Amino acid sequence: MTRADILDAWRTHLETSRRRSPHTVRAYLATAARLIGHDDNDWAQLAALNASDLRHHLAGRRAEGIGNSSAARELSAIKAFLIFARNQAGIDSAPPRMRGPRVKKGLPRPVTPDEAINLTIAVDEDASEPWIGARDRAVLLLLYGAGLRIAEALSLTGAALPLGETLLITGKGSKQRMVPLLPIVREGISDYLAKSPWPTGRDDPLFRGTKGGPLSQGMVQKAMMRARIGLGLPSTATPHALRHSFATHLLGAGADLRSLQELLGHASLGSTQIYTKVDAATLLDVYRNAHPRENGR
Repeated sequence: MTRADILDAWRTHLETSRRRSPHTVRAYLATAARLIGHDDNDWAQLAALNASDLRHHLAGRRAEGIGNSSAARELSAIKAFLIFARNQAGIDSAPPRMRGPRVKKGLPRPVTPDEAINLTIAVDEDASEPWIGARDRAVLLLLYGAGLRIAEALSLTGAALPLGETLLITGKGSKQRMVPLLPIVREGISDYLAKSPWPTGRDDPLFRGTKGGPLSQGMVQKAMMRARIGLGLPSTATPHALRHSFATHLLGAGADLRSLQELLGHASLGSTQIYTKVDAATLLDVYRNAHPRENGR
């Protein structure tokens, strides 16, 4: 079996069976390619890799200068690839157990509600064509108004139409969840569809690029970067920050963690609990900015 055959099989598995985002597919493919090297292999050879082999590989990557976060992601991708390789080789056992480097989790940096809305307005006004502005605004409204991941928003097709009060989302690991659609979100999408020059059949992507193909994450990120620079917002004001803001603002308004977990599509409550820290951090910022003793008054 050639190296290309192995990587093609891994790509197909990630895209079809695991329904990973394009970004994840690229990252996991690159990790597998580095692990395999330039030689041809077979599944049995890959399945035979042990903890010593993996430590040697990761030591080489650390020597290249990658940090703890990158090393942890690399190890996670390697483990996923080796599970796949062992399944292909007919071996029903787990990959070698290895503990990754400790990674200090940073808190998400939410934007304020006013900043979120101003960002949606700015991408609309700054676009080269009215339909493109309406499109970018609709995408950002889905991230902030419904808490979608950017990959989830861009994977929507015409099958989601006509829009109702809820939307069925297929998230990570093909897990589905129902999210409510606020009127402003529905209106934003409807405005985009009315202005779009492209038809929207059931199997067509809901959000189109300038040439009619599926809209890429990079185009949304660039539009938001221009908007946040124009508004004087920090570099942390990214599309994903809008999803963080959705969660933080709901929690601050009294939403319980279990409900928030369902809305965000988190597999475990632990992933959602970080927002309790975010909300506390936000309140502390407000306190520091407003309290007389903090301002020397």
